[in-house]
Amino acid sequence: MAFHKVNVTINGEMEQVVVPSNMTLMRMLRESLALTGTKNGCSAGECGACTVLLNGEPVNSCMVLAVECDGTEIITVEGLAGDKQLDPIQEAMIREGGVQCGFCTPGILISSHALVERNPNPGEDEIREALVGNLCRCTGYVRIIESVKEAAKRR
Repeated sequence: MAFHKVNVTINGEMEQVVVPSNMTLMRMLRESLALTGTKNGCSAGECGACTVLLNGEPVNSCMVLAVECDGTEIITVEGLAGDKQLDPIQEAMIREGGVQCGFCTPGILISSHALVERNPNPGEDEIREALVGNLCRCTGYVRIIESVKEAAKRR
């Protein structure tokens, strides 16, 4: 098996990681960098639990090879909070009760953050569209959508 050096900026920090050719970005984050907020839900790009920002765009990290990330910038759920201050979407999810079991929450936070960055005043249809790739089995999405609306107001 071939190994590759991957130079990547993760949550604002430069990292150099040696990875096998077949390692996914999700596995690199979890296994090589101990960033376990990115969850492994399905390994098939269906659930969204592993969503991260890759050069500012939400991607399912289980579907991206780590070697493809050389020279990129990645933000994980651990990188949303800065200077000991939660991101507005994190605060809103707590306030509005958008979290239950929490397994899907990292991916939903990343997708929601990306949406609010793109559009500071999204409507409900746009929120639903942005979250279409994030499956939640607990909440029914109503409180998640309310959380995104609240976060957008506070930006």
